[in-house]
Amino acid sequence: MKKLILLPLLLLALFSCKDKNAAPNSDTTKSETVSSADRFKSGIFEIPAGQGYEKTIVIRQDSIQIEKYEDRIDTLSISWKNNFNYTLKMLNPKTAIDEDPIHIKITSIKEDSYEFEAVIGNSNYVQKGEITKKSN
Repeated sequence: MKKLILLPLLLLALFSCKDKNAAPNSDTTKSETVSSADRFKSGIFEIPAGQGYEKTIVIRQDSIQIEKYEDRIDTLSISWKNNFNYTLKMLNPKTAIDEDPIHIKITSIKEDSYEFEAVIGNSNYVQKGEITKKSN
């Protein structure tokens, strides 16, 4: 019985992050998908306005992420668990909620963007969005 429960969970974990550019029967290997996800670890990005977000410019370099939106600039540390999961932590929190880490899961990859799910701290609320890479 345990095997019947574990197998679907394992399959879900394996296929939860996919490259939308790969054709269903293409020769894209897992390592190519991983390297394509790796390209989002640094550069200049944009989160468009809408879906709970203001237009946000994101600059990533090494372990730092700078976010510019409205009249604010926030600096966060970024820690990559793997190519599809990372955690953001505000370096200078101004409120109690700013002290909680933000857990990001990349759910799908396109040519120059990816869709993500974000969870603040241990919340059950999941915020979805898309981020586009503008330059290296």
